[in-house]
Amino acid sequence: MTESFTQFLHAREVASLDYVRGQPDAFLARATAHGKASFFPPGGGHVRGAVAVKERQAKDAEAFDEGTQSSRFEIFHSAADQEVGYWTGLQHARVQMKGKDELLSMTLRVTEVFRREDGEWKIVHRHADMLAEPQENPGH
Repeated sequence: MTESFTQFLHAREVASLDYVRGQPDAFLARATAHGKASFFPPGGGHVRGAVAVKERQAKDAEAFDEGTQSSRFEIFHSAADQEVGYWTGLQHARVQMKGKDELLSMTLRVTEVFRREDGEWKIVHRHADMLAEPQENPGH
């Protein structure tokens, strides 16, 4: 039985909590292991290729501690057909970073793209950056 996209998004959200507790295995199991993939991390830059993306995401998870309290998605919109799916919105989290005493509240703007591989949804692109206050554009 193949899982629905809605079921997948729920499992993806659960995996995000493990990830920000420094346990990336559930997230990495949902990431493509081959072919084209990309990651635009919160700190800037980009990573391309499935192997490089998974390596970077595993390394980034090491910064988080198990004291993290929460992570949830606020999905603005999502859609999927038989081959491709996506969601976009915000990820709200209260995280414990290794070596820090206080919890950090963070809100990320997120877009994730998925493709079906052997009947399972796999993440092929993640763009996440910190939500910032809107900047006034003096020219408009």
